[in-house]
Amino acid sequence: MSDENKKVITINPNKKKIKTIIAVCVAVLAVAIVVIASITIVPAGHKGVTLNMGAVTGAVMNEGINFKIPFVQSAEVIDVRVKKYESKDNSSASKDLQTVKSSIAVNYRVDQDHVSDLYQKIGMSYESTVINPAISECIKSVTSRYTAEELITKRTEVSEEMKNFLQEKLSEKYILIDSFNIVNLDFTDAFNTAIEEKQIAEQNALKAKYDLERIKTEAEQAVTKAKGEAEAMKLKNEQISQNIIYLEFINKWDGKMPTYYGSDNLFLGLDMSKAQTDKNSESSKTEG
Repeated sequence: MSDENKKVITINPNKKKIKTIIAVCVAVLAVAIVVIASITIVPAGHKGVTLNMGAVTGAVMNEGINFKIPFVQSAEVIDVRVKKYESKDNSSASKDLQTVKSSIAVNYRVDQDHVSDLYQKIGMSYESTVINPAISECIKSVTSRYTAEELITKRTEVSEEMKNFLQEKLSEKYILIDSFNIVNLDFTDAFNTAIEEKQIAEQNALKAKYDLERIKTEAEQAVTKAKGEAEAMKLKNEQISQNIIYLEFINKWDGKMPTYYGSDNLFLGLDMSKAQTDKNSESSKTEG
């Protein structure tokens, strides 16, 4: 065979390097994909429900980095922090058949020990399927035990009873109640007018009672003052009478002491030494 018919095969070393680089990159990428697929990060305040090909395994992932079987297991992240739910314009009837419109605010959280049960048995739309119906039933049940007036005057008691009722209902559904608040209670215009009139009547009655007590007190004070003035006048009159008798005695006494004393004697009850002194002073003035 001639040299012209011979083919020379040469291998370009650069192509071999390129193939090697591509193979390495593919391997690294595959490893990275597998590593990433085997890691799940659960945010703070959340729990992860482990699913094995879509089925709930019962295993729960905590906050932080968690490992799972890549392409086989996955995680459904559930918020277990306290959340607020508001229910407005709830219509119910009181014990005395008054229509009541109420607005409720509830702070709740998912029971983190039963997140797998919640996800498997109830699902993630639990606010509409569980919480809202439970609140509606709670309001109707509790308000029917109180009159419309009691719903106002015993609001704290009513709120506590509603909270206990709701907690009992929702704990079976893996939801815990942290706080329950009656934001507003509205009644019919006729009832509001009746309450306002009753309050005005009570205020007027209290004012009348106060005025009566004030008048009674002022009257007692006037009587006490009059008694005091009368007593003072009596003492003053007695003092004046004694002085008049004394002066009359001095004017008519001859200065001689009596030889005997009897029960009807004028000298009894008089200070004779003072009388003698006053008599002498009177005589001196006359002589002068």
